[in-house]
Amino acid sequence: MLSHRSLIFSLLATFLLLSATFVSFCHGGTHFPTFQTVPSAGKVDEGKFDGVVSWGPKRFLAEEPVGNSSIALAAKRTYRKDPLDGFKRYTGGWNISNHHYWASVGYTAAPLFVIAVLWFLGFGLCLSLVCLCYCCCSREPYGYSRTAYALSLIFLMLFTVAAIIGCVVLYTGQGKFHSSTTKTLEYVVHQANTTVEKLRSVSESLDVARKIGVDRISLPSNVQTDIDQIQNKINSSVSTLGDRTADNSRDIQDLLNSVRLALIIIAAVMLLLILLGFVFSIFGMQFLVYILVTIGWIFVAGTFILCGIFLLLHNVTADTCVAMDEWVQKPTAHSALDDILPCVDNATAQETLLRSKEVTSQVVNLINQVITNVSNINFSPNFAPLYYNQSGPLLPLLCDPFNPDLTDRPCTAGEVDLSNATQVWKNYVCEVSANGICTTTGRLTPSIYDQMAVGVNVSYTLYHYGPFLVDLQDCTFVRQTFGDITRDHCPGLRRYSEWIYVGLVMVSVAVMLSLVFWVIYGRERRHRVYTKTHMARSAPGYEEGKGT
Repeated sequence: MLSHRSLIFSLLATFLLLSATFVSFCHGGTHFPTFQTVPSAGKVDEGKFDGVVSWGPKRFLAEEPVGNSSIALAAKRTYRKDPLDGFKRYTGGWNISNHHYWASVGYTAAPLFVIAVLWFLGFGLCLSLVCLCYCCCSREPYGYSRTAYALSLIFLMLFTVAAIIGCVVLYTGQGKFHSSTTKTLEYVVHQANTTVEKLRSVSESLDVARKIGVDRISLPSNVQTDIDQIQNKINSSVSTLGDRTADNSRDIQDLLNSVRLALIIIAAVMLLLILLGFVFSIFGMQFLVYILVTIGWIFVAGTFILCGIFLLLHNVTADTCVAMDEWVQKPTAHSALDDILPCVDNATAQETLLRSKEVTSQVVNLINQVITNVSNINFSPNFAPLYYNQSGPLLPLLCDPFNPDLTDRPCTAGEVDLSNATQVWKNYVCEVSANGICTTTGRLTPSIYDQMAVGVNVSYTLYHYGPFLVDLQDCTFVRQTFGDITRDHCPGLRRYSEWIYVGLVMVSVAVMLSLVFWVIYGRERRHRVYTKTHMARSAPGYEEGKGT
């Protein structure tokens, strides 16, 4: 029977992927530490799979897996130093429920956090020393070097241009990244909504099938009981999955919009900061320059921290993409995805298909019984209520798509298919009097035709969606979804998220160095002005010219 936990988690697992993607990088090659080659599969420490929180039943192995029954997903990508384990290499593979995994992936972003701390403390100490010397120490006579002045101006212009380019790259990247993540979210939501619609259609068809009756002939009681059991589980899955889809898509979209707004603000503030700093430096507005230096000092530290966060999430998402791709290749092997995406064994999936086939075949047989025993017999008026003045050509039987053993069966000559039976039978409907007796040639009254049409629609729905139920339950549906995401969506996320990362790094470094050269150029400019003034005063004839 259909497991509603499996149905729910099959689609919600795609939201897990996207929630790790919306503010992260999908490019799998950016790591600060240089990773070594992962040990062979036989050396992977399976104890690293501890700390996993079970959200549902484990997958039963429907088929014999290739090699070991347990695999570490994305093992090569996640072979990083683990600071919680004495900086030994983490070998547990992708597992977002394992704190050792998070510690190892967080370690890749540690250099950026260290840079942020060193910059904040180091530049803050330098600013304090400059202020202390300026206030307490006697100033030495100015010296002037044309080379130092020219180089400081050149570097100031160079880093200003680099910061502007970084802001442009950051702004463009966030726009592309937001578009890419939105399309990924829309795809996932579409897949979830498609599943909900199909499940609702199956549930409604089962409900109608349970109550179906044609000319006082109904389904056997045991079939009605089976329908009730399947329908209850499907309804539970539909309700939960529909609510989760709406809530998750709304929350993720809100967060995507917030991330986009934050990146736009960062790009705009940094661009304004670098332009004002350049203008104030060129025109010698030292007081305003020092104010911008103080503001920029804090912003640069924050931007480096943001770089570290993006790098961490970048690696997590890249790990997730690789893990999904490997899981698609080996879905029957036990892995960390089992706790998020539980798939049932092949026997349970086949039982679901078997029940849908049974109900389809039973409804077809019920309709054919009415055709054979009632509609196609010319009863005399004494056989009421079976008599309603049947006459004319015989009504064709409905094609049963399954043999008695429920294997596929081709339609024979003279049978009508489920897809067009109602259109064919319309030609056999007669006009009836007030008491339900045919007054024209025909084998079906409008009432009997309507009942048979309902049965055909139910059978067609179950026949059409039976394979879908199996695909959903044995994770074929989710495997296809994961494959589509890694093939169609991850490349765009990687490309544009890398633009964001490059833009953030360019802005951080360029603004950081610009702050330094604001101060250096300001000093050289003061020295240059002082030297030129001093030289003019020392020139022969200066006093005479002043006196005249």
